[in-house]
Amino acid sequence: MTVQDWFEKRKEAQIQRRALEARVEIEANPELWTKCVHCDAQLLRKDIEDNYMVCPVCDYHFRVNARTRIKQLFDEGSFEELFSEIKPTDPLEFVDTESYKNRLEAAQKKTGLDDAVVTGLASINGHKLAAAIMDFDFMGGSMGSVVGEKVTRIMEKAIELRLPVLAITSSGGARMQESALSLMQMAKTSCACARLDEAGLLYINLITDPTFGGVTASFGTLGDIIIAEQGARVGFAGRRVIEQTIRQKLPSDFQTAEYLMKYGQVDIVSSRKNLKDTLSNVLAMHE
Repeated sequence: MTVQDWFEKRKEAQIQRRALEARVEIEANPELWTKCVHCDAQLLRKDIEDNYMVCPVCDYHFRVNARTRIKQLFDEGSFEELFSEIKPTDPLEFVDTESYKNRLEAAQKKTGLDDAVVTGLASINGHKLAAAIMDFDFMGGSMGSVVGEKVTRIMEKAIELRLPVLAITSSGGARMQESALSLMQMAKTSCACARLDEAGLLYINLITDPTFGGVTASFGTLGDIIIAEQGARVGFAGRRVIEQTIRQKLPSDFQTAEYLMKYGQVDIVSSRKNLKDTLSNVLAMHE
């Protein structure tokens, strides 16, 4: 064995030992670690949280809930929630594999929210605005009657107070358990967007992963300025449905924020750590 072979063998043994030690530590403290779904790196949860819930290895943006968005984007203590008294009901007494009532209760217990959107007034670097923040953890961010009502009301409040509006979307589309009532929210929120436009107020869309279906087809893409978070997937129908319909293979980056920007459907693509400054700059330019 040559000296070089000996050093190579020793180096390989050290790597294997460190990997074993890391695996033992992960198994002993699983709650402290998270596996990146994009690059498979084992990461300390604290490291991800300190990095805006972005993988420090591959820059993958993990999904974050509405409360985390509020904490990351708005000035500390500035968010004032409105319309929290509006709560979902089960007008159709809908049942599939489980009753809609039970699904709502499970989602409320899981997220601590009454429905898939949080609305209120806030400020970003001192710039006041009205905001609607969707939460994908609540039944896939689906848009039912409550989401449509709260989004419409926050836009009406913005008109009353002469404030710009920021809608942060993360949704799988309309809520099937409310049938036509959920589809009506597309027209309802779109009309509210039109009233914002008539009032001459700025409307900003911040599209996050994923945003699909009825939200994309209504208030989710009607903004004066459309910003997408890096890597976000955006569309109406899903990739697999489109491929099966047109019988063609779609590009690998199809329906990503970067793809949409290339074809003029998005104005800005921003990494999460730069989102607050990006929004602040847009608001400052329109004051």
